[in-house]
Amino acid sequence: MAEALDSTLGARLREIAGRERLTESELRELTRQADGWARTLRAQIRASERRLRRLTADSSSGFAELADELRRVERLRPQLEEADTLVDELEQTARTLRTAWLLGQADSARRI
Repeated sequence: MAEALDSTLGARLREIAGRERLTESELRELTRQADGWARTLRAQIRASERRLRRLTADSSSGFAELADELRRVERLRPQLEEADTLVDELEQTARTLRTAWLLGQADSARRI
């Protein structure tokens, strides 16, 4: 269930981030959401890695349990990479937007 929500959130964030024009406040909100998504994924991966350590330490653990947890981590890692990339892209877009605004302000000041 959580993985389906993560996938839906990722798709929505990509769709909004792909729009031609975003305001500074939209960029901040998207960055906040993408960062939250990335933090959630990191926490899920850490929890799975802890479960894997417990399962490998317990000789009575079955291979099916280990395989399920490994598959979970393998599904989460690409999502984390995507979330991190999205955060980086949004932060770069915000810097570009701020730079353009500052340059516009400097040009206006010179004209006065």
